[in-house]
Amino acid sequence: MNFEGLDPGLAEFSPAMHSTLDPVLDAHLNPSLLQNVELDPEGVALEALPVQESVHIMEGVYSELHSVVADVGVPVSVSHFDLHEEMLWVGSHGGHATSFFGPALERYSSFQVNGSDDIRQIQSLENGILFLTKNNLKYMARGGLIIFDYLLDESEDMHSLLLTDNNTLLVGGLQNHVLEIDLNTVQETQKYAVETPGVTIMRQTNRFFFCGHTSGKVSLRDLRSFKVEHEFDAFSGSLSDFDVHGNLLAACGFSSRLTGLACDRFLKVYDLRMMRAITPLQVHVDPAFLRFIPTYTSRLAIISQSGQCQFCEPTGLANPADIFHVNPVGPLLMTFDVSASKQALAFGDSEGCVHLWTDSPEPSFNPYSRETEFALPCLVDSLPPLDWNQDLLPLSLIPVPLTTDTLLSDWPAANSVPAPRRAPPVDAEILRTMKKVGFIGYAPNPRTRLRNQIPYRLKESDHEFDNFSQVAESPTGREEEPLHTVSKKYRKVTIKYSKLGLEDFDFKHYNKTLFAGLEPHIPNAYCNCMIQVLYFLEPVRCLIQNHLCQKEFCLACELGFLFHMLDLSRGDPCQGSNFLRAFRTIPEASALGLILADSDEASGKGSLARLIQRWNRFILTQLHQDMQELEVPQAYRGAGGSFCSSGDSVIGQLFSCEMENCSLCRCGSETVRASSTLLFTLSYPEDKTGKNYDFAQVLKRSICLEQNTQAWCDNCEKYQPTIQTRNIRHLPDILVINCEVNSSKEADFWRLQAEVAFKIAVKKFGGEMKSKEFALADRKELRSPEGFLRCSSIEELKNVWLPFSIRMKMTKNKGLDVCNWADEHELSSLGAPSQWGPARAEEEHGVYVYDLMATVVHIRDSRTGGSLVAHIKVGETYHQRKEGVTHQQWYLFNDFLIEPIDKYEAVQFDMNWKVPAILYYVKRNLNSRYNLNIKNPIEASVLLAEASLARKQRKTHTTFIPLMLNEMPQVGDLVGLDAEFVTLNEEEAELRSDGTKSTIKPSQMSVARITCVRGQGPNEGIPFIDDYISTQEQVVDYLTQYSGIKPGDLDAKISSKHLTTLKSTYLKLRFLIDIGVKFVGHGLQKDFRVINLMVPKDQVLDTVYLFHMPRKRMISLRFLAWYFLDLKIQGETHDSIEDARTALQLYRKYLELSKNGTEPESFHKVLKGLYEKGRKMDWKVPEPESQTSPKNAAVFSSVLAL
Repeated sequence: MNFEGLDPGLAEFSPAMHSTLDPVLDAHLNPSLLQNVELDPEGVALEALPVQESVHIMEGVYSELHSVVADVGVPVSVSHFDLHEEMLWVGSHGGHATSFFGPALERYSSFQVNGSDDIRQIQSLENGILFLTKNNLKYMARGGLIIFDYLLDESEDMHSLLLTDNNTLLVGGLQNHVLEIDLNTVQETQKYAVETPGVTIMRQTNRFFFCGHTSGKVSLRDLRSFKVEHEFDAFSGSLSDFDVHGNLLAACGFSSRLTGLACDRFLKVYDLRMMRAITPLQVHVDPAFLRFIPTYTSRLAIISQSGQCQFCEPTGLANPADIFHVNPVGPLLMTFDVSASKQALAFGDSEGCVHLWTDSPEPSFNPYSRETEFALPCLVDSLPPLDWNQDLLPLSLIPVPLTTDTLLSDWPAANSVPAPRRAPPVDAEILRTMKKVGFIGYAPNPRTRLRNQIPYRLKESDHEFDNFSQVAESPTGREEEPLHTVSKKYRKVTIKYSKLGLEDFDFKHYNKTLFAGLEPHIPNAYCNCMIQVLYFLEPVRCLIQNHLCQKEFCLACELGFLFHMLDLSRGDPCQGSNFLRAFRTIPEASALGLILADSDEASGKGSLARLIQRWNRFILTQLHQDMQELEVPQAYRGAGGSFCSSGDSVIGQLFSCEMENCSLCRCGSETVRASSTLLFTLSYPEDKTGKNYDFAQVLKRSICLEQNTQAWCDNCEKYQPTIQTRNIRHLPDILVINCEVNSSKEADFWRLQAEVAFKIAVKKFGGEMKSKEFALADRKELRSPEGFLRCSSIEELKNVWLPFSIRMKMTKNKGLDVCNWADEHELSSLGAPSQWGPARAEEEHGVYVYDLMATVVHIRDSRTGGSLVAHIKVGETYHQRKEGVTHQQWYLFNDFLIEPIDKYEAVQFDMNWKVPAILYYVKRNLNSRYNLNIKNPIEASVLLAEASLARKQRKTHTTFIPLMLNEMPQVGDLVGLDAEFVTLNEEEAELRSDGTKSTIKPSQMSVARITCVRGQGPNEGIPFIDDYISTQEQVVDYLTQYSGIKPGDLDAKISSKHLTTLKSTYLKLRFLIDIGVKFVGHGLQKDFRVINLMVPKDQVLDTVYLFHMPRKRMISLRFLAWYFLDLKIQGETHDSIEDARTALQLYRKYLELSKNGTEPESFHKVLKGLYEKGRKMDWKVPEPESQTSPKNAAVFSSVLAL
């Protein structure tokens, strides 16, 4: 705040006055404030207690609740409500800081910040408080301990600070620059020059930095470059205060008069949308402070220095009845602040008193405040017991009295042996990334510890596996340093972005197969592994792609579109952005906690194992519901053909298991009801004796579950202990199992069973097992006790408990037999002739053999927060389509990393870092049971005219003519395409120490407009698709300069455009791709990527690459149009119709210049001339007054000659 208009007498205050103040004799001090206040001999208040014992507060109306003394007689210079705790901070002109807790204003802490200068601004952070004085920035804990003390240049005169993010701070003052300070390194990172010196107030919105100057101006600056974007000349004298809310900026200040500066009673109000002033607001007080207090309306609070307060609307008229009066002890109010909850106002006066006004008797300062820590007395008598076996136990924890006797620790030197503390091991991440030059190793700092500091740590007790505050914990708890190392291929993979985005990232390094991976940078992409599992189930892949419905956000439809992309890909990764977009709109997904915030996903908060198991249950249920809707939608004609009855779905046929639930009361009454489930959850025995269990035994126990519980009995008419049992009526074709390894108890069970199975195998074969390699004859005999494994190395049997196959048989008395199954076992052993096939034998004997198809595992890695991967047994049909070979192979799918693995690796679970989460078993010969033909459900009718979602759309606003039936595109037809986008999430980047920028996470884009233009025929150049895509997600930036999209264009209530859903337009493009048209455009690779389409390369004609020379820059469409077509496009903004039409014309020009591609040498000369001209013009199209066409240039003469 600028103090030029304050009482001149305040300038005479000096810290020396502090010791001579007598609060009793001071004429300005209200004696009632000193009741029950103890004073030290020098007259300084030790405790500040509230004046009133009880105050009646009317709900919704601000009234005074408490007044306290902060520093007797010393003016309050600044007040600040803590943003993290229920505290109010006050700074004085004497450099003293005081904090008060809660609405009762109980003194919490008090300490000296600066010995000579006043405190000018306070900012609360998570771990402490920032104090700004004249040339000093001090960061202190809430108790008063100094975290850092940053001294500025002595010539600086700082007045304001602004926290731009958690780690960056802007500091401004009366000089002609603003400093940017990094709070992590406590160093100045930037110095921004300010054209108008004197930055005393700073505010920030999501669009601008706002700087208030002593000259009366308010400047709006760019968030990245800090350059002035706009400037308001608010007052002719000086600026007192201003605030910003929504699209309004309100300011108060002083105007120049003949007699000097006078307080202006007109508030200046500016509309930030039009960047101009609106009608000034006349108030009835002399405004010195103002704040927006938005509750039900955007009202303003205007405060005068004499204590008058007035509330009014910024665009209305001020009412004198809305004025209330604060009774300051001193003559003037010096500071004013509003709590984050808008329930409390704080005033500080010139006599060191603080007044708290609230609108409720029990206000809260913040919507969500954390608990405040209070100092506890030293409890010597209740000290915890100390463990003498702890090597690192500090003996200073033992309270001992002073004594002159010899202590036990005074051990004779002859009986002592030096035992220095073992140095902690080097971080595994440092060793992994280290590069050696000679005998010196160099590695980047992983920033897991403070520089040059090694903490002493006592051995912590084992943490429970259920404590998911740190996902990196192993199931058995973590020691100080983990002893296990995660294999490189199982580690979390990340995409490294460059200036070109993803174009120069080598995905082939991670995937040398022709199968498609999935990109992990999209929000909630933790489910990538489960999407791959569902894709490699052949019946699911085919039946899902045959589904099409009318719902805008149908997961089955979006999953079918994604499967189609995976089918088309030849090793290039795909992204499930549209599927995950629909997933985020499902209310049930949010209710189940399946939608993670970006911060939770990046930090690894939450249990990924539990999360993916909940997602597994959710997706099967959702697909089952989506595919039960058999009505063929009118808008999507051609999506007919049902694969199931009206009461079931194909998902139900594949996964559903019919069950019979029996409840037996102790009175003998039995209740039976039928139900079905799509998956089972493993239930582990309570046995602690280390007994050996087959996996089949545990599975049978989990399926045929028996438990004792309280249930209602109709016969007894009350809740009674009942025995509930579950029997199976019909087994599913695909058996899905959630492992539920969610605590150390289940992890120990898996580890114990694997160890027992391994010991039995070693004992069975005796000394032969010591060797790792065996002869072929020995290998045939090497298997686990159940006989379900054969391997060439004994190491492959370690950590293995899971069988590759299980046999299940329904008995006549509704029972179920389950056993592990080996490849050598034949169904003929059950009495079936050996010449019968497996399917025939199953029909005859009711025996079903299930083969393991996929395992989803949770990788626990302390360095990355953990991840989810899948082992999938890829079948013959997939290899036949992709590679032209017929065989089966296990693969590891880790997002976009795909690698073939040995089949035993899929069932090896080292519980320290590799924990099983989901198992998929499928019936043998499953594919033969279903019709696996894929019929494209998208028909040409999707291209016909459709209604707009926009209510205000009129025919006069139509920008395209839909295709007629006789205009339907054929194979090889040209279609001009262009798309415009808006930003949903900004890019996340970091600045390296060498000044280069590293992209951590790219900006998330969403398609907003798609235009398709006819490429041939009498109507060539006329668009037949010009759809604006409605979105339900928050748009951060409309990118109007580059997209032409304006706020409101995508809102169905106010838009005048042809508004459709993304799914509707997606189907149109899918039909064009499937029919075989060729798309012509500029930069189509990015367009298709954001739209989430996979287009064969021979159907894309991209002018970016047609007019490009190797190892040269890409050329903009605007420059190409000017150079070759003598057109000036993209003047003020972009238009997708103009861009698509221009791309078509450029393609025609390309065919003309290259003679349909038959004369590459002559076209190379044209490109050379293009690049020469571009360098001379700095790749900028000249303005109208300069050269209007390149055809007059000497360089272009060679083009014409060709």
